[in-house]
Amino acid sequence: MVKVSVTNLAGQTRDIDAEEGLSLMENIRNNDFDDLAAICGGCCSCCTCHVYVDGGDFGKLPAMEDDEHYLLEDSEHFKEGASRLSCQIEVDGSMDGLQVTIAPEA
Repeated sequence: MVKVSVTNLAGQTRDIDAEEGLSLMENIRNNDFDDLAAICGGCCSCCTCHVYVDGGDFGKLPAMEDDEHYLLEDSEHFKEGASRLSCQIEVDGSMDGLQVTIAPEA
């Protein structure tokens, strides 16, 4: 398991054991974070699984595809160098210690 630190909208942080091979979105939802709506279920067609990745951890992630970037750019909560869609991040061992914060919805 990969340790991931998740901060909810209330500012409470909890470490989870994320399962490799699942998306970060699936892991966050599987650990009962109700703040992450993930309405499209991982199809990269909404921004309701938007998270902010800690600056030091952003480089651990694979590069963003164009469709993810376009969706995030349209979000009023977009932060360059921090915003990612958690449905587009497949968890692997290199992400151990990753720190993310659930972004507010529009």
